[in-house]
Amino acid sequence: MTTLRPAARPAGRRTGRPAGRRTGRTRFRRAAQRNLTAYGFLCGALICFAFFSWYPMVREVLLSFQKTNFVGAARWVGFDNFRTVLADPVFTDAWANTAMFTLLALLIGYVVPFCAAIVLNELRHARGYLRFVVYLPVMLPPAAAVLLFKWFYDPGPGLFNQVLKAVRLPTLAWLDSTDTSLLSLVIVSTWMNLGSGTLIYLAALQTIPGELYEAAELDGAGLLRRIRHITIPQTRLILLVMLLLQIIATMQVFIEPYLLTGGGPEDSTVTVAYLMYQYAFNFNNFGGGGALGLMLMLVLMVFSAIYLRVSREDAR
Repeated sequence: MTTLRPAARPAGRRTGRPAGRRTGRTRFRRAAQRNLTAYGFLCGALICFAFFSWYPMVREVLLSFQKTNFVGAARWVGFDNFRTVLADPVFTDAWANTAMFTLLALLIGYVVPFCAAIVLNELRHARGYLRFVVYLPVMLPPAAAVLLFKWFYDPGPGLFNQVLKAVRLPTLAWLDSTDTSLLSLVIVSTWMNLGSGTLIYLAALQTIPGELYEAAELDGAGLLRRIRHITIPQTRLILLVMLLLQIIATMQVFIEPYLLTGGGPEDSTVTVAYLMYQYAFNFNNFGGGGALGLMLMLVLMVFSAIYLRVSREDAR
């Protein structure tokens, strides 16, 4: 009589535990390992933001209500720093100069990159080379670019006045006149940031269907009509986003007046950011500098909120 034997179990398999539970634990362990690595990289970024972005912002808010020179203990003074700053006669000039700089930057620095992107988009040859030339100023250190323009603006051997002399036009006191000093800073800022804005606009232009331009050309539309009825409507959202970003960036202008004019002549180029620097490091009034920084931050928060709202609508 033949005796039936139980079937042999697969080698290496343990008994007493359901296979589904073991598989689930294995998946959980692998997922935990993957997430642990991701959280490790995320913690590094959060630590950098905490030390270099969030902590300075919180410290600035506290400084605006304190009196300290970082030698002794800080003393809480309430709104005295804001009263001191508001009573300064340069305060109004700084905000007016910042607003004028922003306006001029929008009229020049906002339009020029868009026009450059349209020209590059229409070209058929040497596109890569011209994009490199346009983007080249962005790769220069800001301080080097500003000092280069300081030589361009020199009233004696400066490049700009030499060009004006060559075409028999009167020379200008670019940085030494209250009429041209702020405009000179706008020209520097526009040249420094031309490349990044142009490439962003160029990427937006290349998403427009070519059939729209072909249909417009068949209808006899010229370049200006194509720009007005096709290019601008198709890039409306990116134009609005770039407008808000430009406002946020230009209202924080500092390096141009700091290196080129020192706020002069006659405080015509003193901006809010530069006045904040003066209070903190020239007047040794860190509380006043913090108060100015808090005011500027509140204004920029309004434009940042608008930018986030527009970005959400664009994502939809």
